[in-house]
Amino acid sequence: MLRRFRLEEPESVAEVSELLGRFGESAKIYAGGTELLLAMKEGLIQYERLINVKKLTDLAAVKVAGGQVEIGALCTHHQLEDSPVLKEKLPALLKLEQNVANVRVRQAGTLGGNLCFAEPHADPGTLLIALGAKMVAAKASSKREVAAENFLVDAYETSLELDEVLTTINVPSPGPNGRSAYLKFGYLERPSVGVAVAFNLNGGVSGMRIAVGCAGPAPRRVPEAEALLEGKSKEEALGRIAEAGAIAGKASQAISDLHGSQEYKEHIVGVLLKRAFQSALS
Repeated sequence: MLRRFRLEEPESVAEVSELLGRFGESAKIYAGGTELLLAMKEGLIQYERLINVKKLTDLAAVKVAGGQVEIGALCTHHQLEDSPVLKEKLPALLKLEQNVANVRVRQAGTLGGNLCFAEPHADPGTLLIALGAKMVAAKASSKREVAAENFLVDAYETSLELDEVLTTINVPSPGPNGRSAYLKFGYLERPSVGVAVAFNLNGGVSGMRIAVGCAGPAPRRVPEAEALLEGKSKEEALGRIAEAGAIAGKASQAISDLHGSQEYKEHIVGVLLKRAFQSALS
């Protein structure tokens, strides 16, 4: 059973920020609660106050503005898996959302909550890094953008300051030659390895971005693997994809656990990178 806590229900981002600043580490934002409440029930973490942000309905919309897709942090996975905007602009993210966890989690869980909880075996962060997403972190008097690869710092740790609130995830809209894909593998409830790619294909590969996740404490971008494929023709890139996969496997910071050994996960990263690249090409 949950221990007793106080529930705060602010109606603006400024109020949320003020509460976070006032109560510090004894308070936590509550959105979908699919991760947070489970951890609290297990006694792994405990907070004196939960700050319910569900009244901030303006953070639950998806729209296109200024050449990017703006996703409110309170959008549920279910909302995103049916989003016509994602279907048109970011089909790889749409497909990812359709395969997050299970139906119950997708109905209640939010994209912002998933990112802020920073569970190592979560899906969205890896693809968002490859897509070049930026997180908008706001407080009472200011806001800033943080690149996805800098937002997810470690297991259960983000770069949010104590009184900051994640409000929006901004993802650049791909051009007509944009390609992207995310693949995951696992035999337990959560994925053991996830790999994402995003690039442009117009005679050759350009703007290559590769990210790996779920294998280690946090998803990571892999510039060294990207450099092997950047500027290459489709055929040349396919010829180097195995080498890029080996580099990405080492960069994943894979940890031996119930999901598999370090060596096993590094191998799977290489397999998934090749398949993800081929999938994006098609």
